Amino acid sequence: MDPFLTLLHSFSSSLSDAELSSLKFLCRGKIGKRKLECVRSGVELFNIFLEQQLIASGKVAFLEELFVSIKREDLVSQLKQFVEEGEGASATNCLQKAAIEVICENVGRDWRMLIRKLGLSEVKIDRVVAANPLNLHEQLVQSLREWQRWKGKDAKVADLIKGLRECNMNLVADKVEQKLLTLNTGTSCSYLCSW
Repeated sequence: MDPFLTLLHSFSSSLSDAELSSLKFLCRGKIGKRKLECVRSGVELFNIFLEQQLIASGKVAFLEELFVSIKREDLVSQLKQFVEEGEGASATNCLQKAAIEVICENVGRDWRMLIRKLGLSEVKIDRVVAANPLNLHEQLVQSLREWQRWKGKDAKVADLIKGLRECNMNLVADKVEQKLLTLNTGTSCSYLCSW
């Protein structure tokens, strides 16, 4: 079964009638009025998108733009996560996961300072704290994941190290660099890719 079609099916079942109506309205410039009038579900709409090659497994910008327009950030996040996971567990992703693992093990109460240096908004930080009110470690983990989602392909290990150094967390930055050096000298990072 195609994972992209499965994702589209789950999106369809989570759309309200009002949201589907909004999506149909927003597509009027791309899809004919007569075709849109026949659409009764998200699956039917997504099928038209696929037929007209507006979306594909590696081409989701149009769908993402639509979800942003109807204020469904949850679907945008799922879509971004699908794209990131679809790119496979590349060496870069493994190195990033290793860096995050070291940061989570070594940064304590000052995690907010690091996350702010990385550019994550206060609103997103507050959401993470509200979702994990009594777990400092999980707040940091989820904040870093939120940063990864926000930056997407622009999320770089170098930015993490730079942020640590700007926060005077030089010992943690050194540990991250040491871990990366170890991984780059031949140690497999496949164990990290399930993080």
